[in-house]
Amino acid sequence: MPAPLVLISAAMAVPSGFYRPLVEELEQRGWEARALPTRGFERGEPTASRTHDWSYASEMALIADEVAKARADQPDRPVILLGHSLGAQICAGHELHHEPSDGFVAVGASVPHFRSYPKAGLPVLFLGVSVPVVARIRGFVPKPFFGAPGARTLMREWARFVRSGKPPFAVPKRITTPSLVVQLQGDTYAVSRSNKIFTEAFLDPEHSTRWVYLKDAVPEGGTTHHVMWVKTPGPVVDRIIAWWGEVEK
Repeated sequence: MPAPLVLISAAMAVPSGFYRPLVEELEQRGWEARALPTRGFERGEPTASRTHDWSYASEMALIADEVAKARADQPDRPVILLGHSLGAQICAGHELHHEPSDGFVAVGASVPHFRSYPKAGLPVLFLGVSVPVVARIRGFVPKPFFGAPGARTLMREWARFVRSGKPPFAVPKRITTPSLVVQLQGDTYAVSRSNKIFTEAFLDPEHSTRWVYLKDAVPEGGTTHHVMWVKTPGPVVDRIIAWWGEVEK
C-alpha cells in the first residue's frame, strides 16, 4: 500500500504556511502532506467581514471536497486527516457527517467547555460570552479579539461550544475511523481534561489511541506549546508513523 497523504486542518487563525515544517517532516519520511488553506487567513484572500462569513458545517464540507479529490487522484493512497486545535473539532465533524477518511490524527484537540479549565474557566467563559456580542454588533469578530478576524457564524458556534460543552454538530455515534489523539503536555489551550473529554465524546475507544507528548521528549529548541510544536514536529511525526504502522497490521 502506498504511503498516506496527510491533509492538515489548521488551528484557529493560523495560516496554512505555518505548517510547512510539519509538511516537510512528513515528506522526509516518504509520506505526502498538504496543509489545507485556512479560510480568512491566507495571503491575498478575503478576510471575515459582515458579508464574508462561514461556519463549522461549511468548513467540514471543504474538507470533504479535499478528501474526495485526493481519493480521485490517487485511489490507492490512504488519506489521513490531521486536525490541529479547532481543525481537530472540524475534522471530527467531518468524520461524523461525511465519507470518513482512512485515519484521523487530532493534535491539541479539546472540547473547550469552560468548566474543564482552571480558575473555574472564567477567562474562557468571558470569551464565550463576549465573542457573540461583538460578532452580532460588527458582523464579524474584529481584532484584537481571540481568533480575529473571525467569521460571525463560526465564532458564535465556537462560543456556544465554550459555554455549553455541546459541539456545533450532531454526534449520532462515536467515530470509528482509526484515530490518534496527541495531547501536548502543559498545553494551556487544550488542557488535559478538555483533551480527555474530546477523546471520550467523539472517538470509539476500540479504534482510538491517546498519546501524551511529554516535555522531556522534545528536541533541542522544541516545545509542547499549543501552536509552536509545529516548528519542531519530529517526535509527533514519529508517533504518527508508528501508530499508522500499528493500524496497518
